[in-house]
Amino acid sequence: PLAVLSIDKFDLKVPVYNGTDEINLNRGAGRIKGTARVDSPGNLGIAAHRDGFFRVLKDIELGDGIELLTQQGKKVFEVSSITIVDPTDVSVLAPTDDPSITLVTCYPFYFVGDAPKRFIVKGELVSEQVNNS
Repeated sequence: PLAVLSIDKFDLKVPVYNGTDEINLNRGAGRIKGTARVDSPGNLGIAAHRDGFFRVLKDIELGDGIELLTQQGKKVFEVSSITIVDPTDVSVLAPTDDPSITLVTCYPFYFVGDAPKRFIVKGELVSEQVNNS
């Protein structure tokens, strides 16, 4: 994995792999290709299944913390917005100058078949600890 994403409020700890193919999403979450790398500035997009690791996002609230642990250190993000968009609306993954994280999962959470919408959680960086090696 590239990183471990955790949300303490839900006791969630999930490995983040590079890419969002079925193999990665069945094992954890995936970095959305074309978004920032885990240890780079910009908008890091991470997707996971609503029937799996990201089911807990249904209860997330503004101000909740999201941690990303990488080999380089730990980044802490604070949830700044929660939106629902069409799957074709990729503007939520647009590059940003400031470090941010965008969590993506299917919506509605309890829906049989291919979900018609995407649930988007944006987080802004509030602290960063770099490993000294």
